[in-house]
Amino acid sequence: MIFIFWCSLFLLVYSYVLYPLILRIITSPQLVSRRYIAADAYPSVDIIIAAYNEESCIEARINNILQQDYQGKIRILVASDGSQDNTGNIINSFTDQRVIAFDFKENRGKISVLNDLVAQAEADILVFTDANTEFNHDAITILVESFTDNVGAVSGELILETEDGNQNLDGLYWRYEQFLKKCESSLGSLLGANGAIYAIRRHLYQTLPQDTIVDDFCIVMNVKKQGFDVLYNENAIATEEVAPSLQDEFGRRVRIGIGNYKAFVSNLWALSPSQGVLSWCYWSHKVLRWFAPHLMLLTFVTNLLLIDQPFYLLLFILQIVFYLSAWLGERKIRNNQPVNKLIAIITFFVSMNTALWLGFIKFLKGHKNGGWKRTARQGKSN
Repeated sequence: MIFIFWCSLFLLVYSYVLYPLILRIITSPQLVSRRYIAADAYPSVDIIIAAYNEESCIEARINNILQQDYQGKIRILVASDGSQDNTGNIINSFTDQRVIAFDFKENRGKISVLNDLVAQAEADILVFTDANTEFNHDAITILVESFTDNVGAVSGELILETEDGNQNLDGLYWRYEQFLKKCESSLGSLLGANGAIYAIRRHLYQTLPQDTIVDDFCIVMNVKKQGFDVLYNENAIATEEVAPSLQDEFGRRVRIGIGNYKAFVSNLWALSPSQGVLSWCYWSHKVLRWFAPHLMLLTFVTNLLLIDQPFYLLLFILQIVFYLSAWLGERKIRNNQPVNKLIAIITFFVSMNTALWLGFIKFLKGHKNGGWKRTARQGKSN
């Protein structure tokens, strides 16, 4: 029992604290060299956008891409996935021949739409992005110039913008994740991409099952599986708004949790030690995180069974205080009351892993729905 307790606790601390520290020690910032290409030699690029109920931002999203400074041929393949608002009409209203719109009447799920759009694509490079994202004017150029001979995919950097008074710490956690991505990229072991801004060679795209949820992770892992390098270029910048509150983010995290366990099953190949550093990063960054709720439960239960010993009684009391802090923090956030920074971090951590646990339960029940819901956020003006 003591062994299970300490093993579970160690794996939690290792994944969230020790692994990042090890990466910091053994890696250095990676400078991704840009290849300055003659204007007539830039490869063709198709931008892939799947949208659902995005009438508040889809027009601005398309215009933002049309204003890119990319010198090569560019097209935008954008689809409304059974939207119940005005998204379909908006994308069909564009007269620019570079915009190719698809107004699907049935909501089938994001990956089904991506599969269809890629099947219609003709360009050498595909750039995937979200409907609520905004690119810097040179983002596509930088992504394309990062492709050298053995590079199969390039992830850009997503900056999450937080309005004053927003106590959702997703932006803080995202910066933590960005640090890990940069370190792993420098080791040649980047795991997945920022779904809002990444590019792959079109011939490396592999059609995914219609119930796939974490498409950005699976698409890029398939590129890596084919033996190509995946890079992270922090100079290719996109921005998005953080969900207004922890509650708004919770449902999205449950859905992502389901997708994570599906991705785990479909990427068992990456667990093998034969994959070298990639396997180490995958275990440390992804697998242990996905099973963190299980480790937290094991730590709690085994600690409870050991409380007849004074030291373990103290540890159990500390756990109770930890979870009570998260509960109180969430109550205050729900009531729009200010929360201490440490309490806010604890609340976010527990909420994130609670959502992941619920995602695991739904995964076990055989979740097959590839449909999606729009995350609440402030709309961008068109």
